[in-house]
Amino acid sequence: MHLPRELQRRFHEVIRQHVDDPEQYSGMIRPTNDPKFGDYQCNAAMPLAKKIGGTNPRDLATKMVDALSVGDLCESPEVAGPGFINLKIRDSWILDRVAQMTQDDRCGVAAADQPRKVIIDFSSPNVAKPMHVGHIRSTVIGDALARVLNFLGHYTITDNHLGDWGTQFGIIIFGYKNFGDPDTVAKNPVPELAKLYRLVNQISEYQKACNQLPVAKQSVDDAQNLIDELTGKIEAAGDDAKAVKSLKKNLSAAKKRLQSARDSVAAMNAKMDAVQTNEDLLKISQQYPDIAQRCLSETAKLHEGDQENLDLWTKFLPYCRDEIDRIYDRLDVQFDHTLGESFYHDRLPGVVDQLSRDGIAAESEGAICVFLDQFDAPMIIRKKDGAFLYATTDLATLQYRREEFAPDEILYVVDTRQSEHFDKLFAVARRMGMEDVRLVHVNFGTVLGADGRPLKTRSGTLIGLESLLDDAVARAQAVVCDPERLQRMDPPMTADEQQSVAETVGIGAIKFADLSHHRTSDYQFNLDKMVALDGNTATYIQYSYARTQSILRRSEMDEEAVVALASKTELVFSQPQERALALRLLQFEEALVSVYDDYAPNQLTDYLFETARAYAVFNDTCPVLKAETDQMRATRLVLVVLCGRLLRKGLELLGIGVAARM
Repeated sequence: MHLPRELQRRFHEVIRQHVDDPEQYSGMIRPTNDPKFGDYQCNAAMPLAKKIGGTNPRDLATKMVDALSVGDLCESPEVAGPGFINLKIRDSWILDRVAQMTQDDRCGVAAADQPRKVIIDFSSPNVAKPMHVGHIRSTVIGDALARVLNFLGHYTITDNHLGDWGTQFGIIIFGYKNFGDPDTVAKNPVPELAKLYRLVNQISEYQKACNQLPVAKQSVDDAQNLIDELTGKIEAAGDDAKAVKSLKKNLSAAKKRLQSARDSVAAMNAKMDAVQTNEDLLKISQQYPDIAQRCLSETAKLHEGDQENLDLWTKFLPYCRDEIDRIYDRLDVQFDHTLGESFYHDRLPGVVDQLSRDGIAAESEGAICVFLDQFDAPMIIRKKDGAFLYATTDLATLQYRREEFAPDEILYVVDTRQSEHFDKLFAVARRMGMEDVRLVHVNFGTVLGADGRPLKTRSGTLIGLESLLDDAVARAQAVVCDPERLQRMDPPMTADEQQSVAETVGIGAIKFADLSHHRTSDYQFNLDKMVALDGNTATYIQYSYARTQSILRRSEMDEEAVVALASKTELVFSQPQERALALRLLQFEEALVSVYDDYAPNQLTDYLFETARAYAVFNDTCPVLKAETDQMRATRLVLVVLCGRLLRKGLELLGIGVAARM
């Protein structure tokens, strides 16, 4: 049961006697921060009294309590302070729900009364190159949302909108034609194709840096000149506090621009040095001075149906797909569909024709564009040279999904930098008559390194995702399988079991660390903190789960035996820590609904961490196997079983596994 919603329903009946719009007031129910104020608190009396006028909030709160029907659920509500209504859930009600949970494999979570059909578009890498750290956020956030929504009873459709038709394949095709050895590629296709991609891309980035470096250096000079100018103005402003404040704000922004410009110059110099100090790379660059344009030409030939390029694309695509599927298998991420850009290619001309025919798109300087009042720049759907863009593909994808699946909602789990693109996409979709589908950009921030900048290697390239996973597993093995800890294991942990635990803990650590931050926030990547056995980490929660299983092993009872015992025992609270843990277990549904309401998996990570903490306090203060009475022992064993179930299920909904022994 979702306790706040049940309380809101009951308060709604009372508040509607005072106002015509009770919903905004009945929703003002929150868990309390201090048990001495009960379990939940209603703060509606103060704003409600203000709305009604001429009424004392405390007197109104007293009237609300007198009219409130919650006797089956709560002890007598109390009015506190200026009009807070404190609610304490009855112990008998909590114990009754706990007993019911023992028979419920859904951990007390009810399925949605009105299930929605939700498409979740996430991960979506370019398959022609290895997955990197930049793909982790979309992948784990999207997977967690899909798992939670599905568990809540909604019909989810997951789609990995692969980049399988763009410039990246032009790079591989050009590299294969000019530098590839067919026999070598045939023997070891994945690493050889990746090597060709890196080679061509490195030359392309070098040539781009050579062209852009003068402008970047000028940006550094301009930013420094602006800083000098603003510094002088601040000195001249003297005691004019208002002027100084404004100038300092501008100075701070100028310093950030200077640092950004310097970073750009440093990155360009690094790319240039890497090629200029390598005779072979420099020779290739001199031989192909316009390598990026040549790759674009190969891409254009592919899109135009050139048979040689189509054959190469058909040959290379399965290798690329197999490589990313291997990473997804390791992450335990599955998709219902993997409809890449190539799937929609034949639909693109029809989208442009429809938009032009309906007067939504118009020609501008040879390109076909959609002009939107709220944006300075239009959405271009076909370039002057006839090429289509990502926007065109996204509109075709949206049309197909609406026709094929008739969804209520589509979630696009894509980073914040694409916000303007999705704002335009949704605006065009509405003009095309797609108001019946709720479109949501589930945006997210950036993974940062220790220096506070986007996480990259020392050479400035993005870190490969598989390398990141390997590092996490190695770090986890050092923490959870250290010799001193292993010596205490009985029976001893085999080498295979150690590797399995390290894999579960290491990959779980990366996922949980990402999901535990609000998705819109940037966060700093720190493996040592991620695999720590204490704090808000997957490892801490996995260890808490393992402790529940240890107690069951020592009790010589499995879950079924404990459930059977509970059915013959009247459960009872003898310590406040038991009640606190039990109430926390009953709040699982609240956390899951919050995940969907805010598209925020951190609501679930926070809940699991607090539940694990409540279990630790319970475990330290309430002996289970040596409880004073059989009734107390049975109650505590039930709490151990339910807590283990819930932690396991909660981590599962985040895409994270558990280990029975750690």
